[in-house]
Amino acid sequence: MASALSVVVLAAGQGTRMRSRVPKVLHTLADRPLLAHVLDTAAALQPAAIYVVHGHGAEAVRAHFATRDDVHWVLQAEQHGTGHAVAQALPAIPREHRVLVLYGDVPLVEVDTLRRLLAAEGALALMTATLKDPTGYGRIQRDADGRVHGIVEQKDAGPEQLAIREVNTGILAADAARLGDWLARVDNSNAQGEYYLTDVVGLAATEGVEVASAQPDSIDEILGVNDRSQLAHLERVYQRRAAERLMRAGVTLRDPARFDLRGTLEAGQDVTIDVNVIIEGRVVLGSGVSVGAHCVLKDVTIADGAQIAAHSVLDGAEVGAGARIGPFARLRPGARLAAAVHVGNFVEVKASEVGEGSKINHLSYVGDAHVGAGVNIGAGTITCNYDGANKHRTVIGDGAFIGSDTQLVAPVTVGPGATIGAGSTITRDTPADELTLSRSPQRTVKGWQRPVKAPKPSEER
Repeated sequence: MASALSVVVLAAGQGTRMRSRVPKVLHTLADRPLLAHVLDTAAALQPAAIYVVHGHGAEAVRAHFATRDDVHWVLQAEQHGTGHAVAQALPAIPREHRVLVLYGDVPLVEVDTLRRLLAAEGALALMTATLKDPTGYGRIQRDADGRVHGIVEQKDAGPEQLAIREVNTGILAADAARLGDWLARVDNSNAQGEYYLTDVVGLAATEGVEVASAQPDSIDEILGVNDRSQLAHLERVYQRRAAERLMRAGVTLRDPARFDLRGTLEAGQDVTIDVNVIIEGRVVLGSGVSVGAHCVLKDVTIADGAQIAAHSVLDGAEVGAGARIGPFARLRPGARLAAAVHVGNFVEVKASEVGEGSKINHLSYVGDAHVGAGVNIGAGTITCNYDGANKHRTVIGDGAFIGSDTQLVAPVTVGPGATIGAGSTITRDTPADELTLSRSPQRTVKGWQRPVKAPKPSEER
């Protein structure tokens, strides 16, 4: 029977090369903290417990993950190396557990890779990798029979050891009881004056314990973040992975290198996404949806056959089947559009329901409103919903026609089939099937002369 699993995530470092006041593990990849990716991967292994060893920016780190009830926080008040960090968590872990050590700044390791490591037989198993350029990594030392007998850190390595290309990733799995015994014997007699977790490998080998190893499918899985350049590299790795998954699922991406997924995307068949589209939060796209270039979609549901034209921003909105949005349209939270609605260029809709087949095609603002079916709203129309203290609601009945440059001063109701003349300011309810307008009579002043500027003194000479 397999031992129960406890996962220890090391997340105490400051990350000085990030040159930031933000703790390194809170810097974001795909708009989520690095540590969030690691915790999700750990949780997918269904461990008995997850322990996060934190230190720098401890309060900020804990506060960011306050809603997670699957994490036990372990404070490393002073950072004295990776061995010291793991030792802080071990007292809380039952000695019969298997311990998996992960890192809060190594976000892309795959669950299947970790399962392979955990399946390796023996009291100790290492995740290693073979690199073209191993600079900066601890080197794996093997004997003539290929057995791991130690790890030497870059700063402690000699020329022969530096030539080794197999490196330690830092990720390891070990029996809790043996790991605790080894860590108790680790000292800090090294160039850094730190307690290295890697020293347990030599101790295990000395005791005759066979050290197993496994390697990831991709080197990108074991890359950590030490500076913003490395963070940017992993961002593109993450996005390329996401793009590949979507394309295999049937989504057409016009250019996978110019697509950003910063949340989750569920897509039906024959969805097309143009370049530089950003997906945030939870987005659902029905079959046949097309999204134009340079759009931002956040927490939206878009039904079958809808078209989102270029440069549109949709946030917290629902879009019905066959609707047409944009270009340059903005749907804000609470916008709920029925089937076949048209929302055109420079139109903003907020906290409003728009009925089937209605059109708001140009330069208008509709907020806190209920718009019926088959309504036509002309260019420059505004629902004046805010009086400086409170929001008020506008109701427009089915089949109404709102002329251009109209102000609907809420609270107000426009009856079904009503027509509002262009240029009107409507402050009272209007009857159904009637024309309502508010305009000053047009007149022409004969003989009127446009004022002209007086000549400057220099022009009089």
